[in-house]
Amino acid sequence: MNLYLGIDVGKNKLDFCALDSDQHCRFQDETTNDLNGAVKIKQVILTETKTHHYEKITVGMEATSVYNFHPMTFFAEDSELQALGLSVITINPYTSHHFSQLFDDGKTDAIDAKQLADLLRIKPLGTSVARQEDYVALQRLTRERYHLVKQMTDSKNHFLNNLYYRCNTLERELPTSVFGSTMMTLITDEELTLDEAAALPLDELVTHLQQLAHGKFGDAEAVAKAIKKATRSSYRLSKVVTDSVDEILAVYANEIRMLKKQIQVLDKTITQISTQITDINCLTSVPGIGPVYAAGIVAEIGQIERFPDESHIAKYAGLAWLPHESGTSVRQATPRTRKGNQYLRYYLVEAANSIRRYDVTYQRYYHKKYEEVPKYRHRRAIVLTARKLVRLVEVLLRNHQFYIPPKVV
Repeated sequence: MNLYLGIDVGKNKLDFCALDSDQHCRFQDETTNDLNGAVKIKQVILTETKTHHYEKITVGMEATSVYNFHPMTFFAEDSELQALGLSVITINPYTSHHFSQLFDDGKTDAIDAKQLADLLRIKPLGTSVARQEDYVALQRLTRERYHLVKQMTDSKNHFLNNLYYRCNTLERELPTSVFGSTMMTLITDEELTLDEAAALPLDELVTHLQQLAHGKFGDAEAVAKAIKKATRSSYRLSKVVTDSVDEILAVYANEIRMLKKQIQVLDKTITQISTQITDINCLTSVPGIGPVYAAGIVAEIGQIERFPDESHIAKYAGLAWLPHESGTSVRQATPRTRKGNQYLRYYLVEAANSIRRYDVTYQRYYHKKYEEVPKYRHRRAIVLTARKLVRLVEVLLRNHQFYIPPKVV
């Protein structure tokens, strides 16, 4: 006989329901989502196990942003519960939602808890909890870094949109990135506007660029010529519109600089903590995977023993293409699942994009997939390369070994 405990997690309360293997409700109640509430559920479990023997006890709850973290960790780490052989898994809300649609029970928190327990009883679809605090600490850092990178991308897009208003051919003409320190300063300089800088003689503009870059600028003359050409060919704005756009560009430039510094701070801390987790060294042995990308992958995977094989990791990351068959018809173009861990997928894709620049095997694979289609070539190729990387990651982590590049023939 097994016991299945479903917990519907809310910001302020926990609804819980336990079913046995015969679908009999052993207990059901609600409590607060705090330490006292978790202890209450623990005592109910301990009381139940004193009168009934259960071969296996499974606790499941949905992954609900930050709200499930504390109860999940409490049940996974409590020594008395672990002595009972209790296991904790997180359930994809997408899975539990579709399961609940099989019934006409309505929707309340109590019903949701019972349906979660029933889902566990039928098939415990979910992922067990990473139990080492190092993984949790690293996960908080790598996830927040992910969000900062997303903010950085949004800020850069807004900056480029406004730059197009200001000088619509500048990005096209420049032989360098507009997000370099020198170019950002030049575009947002209050003392010398972009138009005034472009009006300078070529040699003076070159000198000005070198001064902004503290003598470390590349081909300053080529950049200066591009700036002059762009300002001549771009549309003109009235002064009032120009001033407003310049103000917006300055705001986003400051935001981009701030986000860069914050990401650098997180990268430094991530690198420091990474030295405490040996699995990260296995991944950093792969050319192109640095400590930050390796930390992002390991933090989300946790203990590799949580996954039976590499296909489960790929599905967990949302890098899986599910088969679609009906009778004798087999669908050739199957869409990628969108239900995976976005953080793990992000770090795998970023790592794959870096590896292809260093490793010949992955470089060839990327180019092969790139040439197979006429549209979305890079996006498709890099996602498939990330799926290939999952196999390597699984082998290195499971065997605790370092990467040995294959011999190139």
